[in-house]
Amino acid sequence: MFENYIDEIKEQIISSTCELIKIPSINAESNNPSMPFGEECNNALEYVLDLANSLGFKTKNIDGYCGYIEFGEGEELMGIIGHLDVVPEGENWTYPPFSATIANGNIYGRGAIDDKGPVIASLYAMKVVMDNCKIKKRIRLILGLNEERDWKCIEYYKLHEEIPNFGFSPDADFPCIYAEKSLLNVHLSTNYNTNDNIKIISIDYNNNAMNVVPKFCKVKLNINNDVNIDECLNNLTNLIKNHNFNITVKKGNDNYIILESVGVSAHSAHPDLGINAISNIIIILDELLKTYNINIPLLSMFCRYIHTQYNGDALNINSPDESGKLTLNVAKFFLENDTLGISMNLRIPIHTSIDTVKNKFNNIFENSHITINFNGEKNALYIPKDHHLVTTLCSIFNEITGKNEAPIAIGGATYARAFPNCISFGANMPKEEDMCHKVDEFISINNLILATNIYATAIYKLCK
Repeated sequence: MFENYIDEIKEQIISSTCELIKIPSINAESNNPSMPFGEECNNALEYVLDLANSLGFKTKNIDGYCGYIEFGEGEELMGIIGHLDVVPEGENWTYPPFSATIANGNIYGRGAIDDKGPVIASLYAMKVVMDNCKIKKRIRLILGLNEERDWKCIEYYKLHEEIPNFGFSPDADFPCIYAEKSLLNVHLSTNYNTNDNIKIISIDYNNNAMNVVPKFCKVKLNINNDVNIDECLNNLTNLIKNHNFNITVKKGNDNYIILESVGVSAHSAHPDLGINAISNIIIILDELLKTYNINIPLLSMFCRYIHTQYNGDALNINSPDESGKLTLNVAKFFLENDTLGISMNLRIPIHTSIDTVKNKFNNIFENSHITINFNGEKNALYIPKDHHLVTTLCSIFNEITGKNEAPIAIGGATYARAFPNCISFGANMPKEEDMCHKVDEFISINNLILATNIYATAIYKLCK
């Protein structure tokens, strides 16, 4: 419908996407009241707002928490809700993660698919409709800066600005998402002030985000003189070999052993697509310590109930439904001020209550001297498959692409659940690898342009 016009502005779309990716907008909360999520997130917001101004849109910076871009007239407001913050870049990229390198028909960079490319596609889709069509509603692109952490940006928006009547978030998969699992973070901790012959003295997990499968974890052990350090090294080597984990062991200065675990990063909604460096190192530590008659209940109970399973089977709380099974990502392993802790991110099937999961954890750990804290709680999103918004967006995708895809349920959490009558819509294409949160994240240029056309058609058909 809009292919010819989009082809004329194709280079602008590509260039704008690259410029936005080059801004390293990793969330960094600050005390600066005008930049609550750090200078780089603010730079990303200002870049997109300035770009929108140059394209002829009305814009607003909402106290540095978020912003919006708007056009159209009418009482009804359609929302397109995206985010400009990104997860940390990680290591071992083929191209620098904020270089926006174009190669192999792709734009590489952190945030390319999550969510900067789709945001730019949405912005230019609005431009397409504004320049070529008459519509009877207002369209507002809402830009968050704290999506990868606490959603403080969108909560601030909801307190101060107009709530859309309906809309979509370009932050997941095509053809469209009708259900998103509930979210819950679980934090287990225990006092760790011990004189054991083998003692954990430091842990480094690269400050991994809760919604990322960790690809690195390093643990430093102090080995008491009562333990033969060479024998300990040999035991570790055998344990690692038995599990076939990618963990290296080396002797440090004095009586130290250092373990470095390497995994594969992935989005925590799909932990089975990654290899969890933290889980693997906890398993090895627990087995090593038990070899020397040392038991740390936090580690042993982790290995009993959580282990490397990517679902809730070991916890006996799995109730798979149309949204899938309960999944669990071990995101953090830390030692701070004599407190040893493990933090996990859970994605819970839409028909299982969050309280059911909380109660199961409380029952399992109630007599273990392990403290449990919960946060990051987000209720599931569910809109029936026959809802007008679902059927319309799905049919638009299939019409433009010539496919016959059905709406899907996911474990990811998008801003769609923050508003009524809102679902996720792209920009990952069906049956293509989801590069969200992965090393060498990219968006293909063809898909970026295709998404622009899909979004423009959606805006027009929903607002004409």
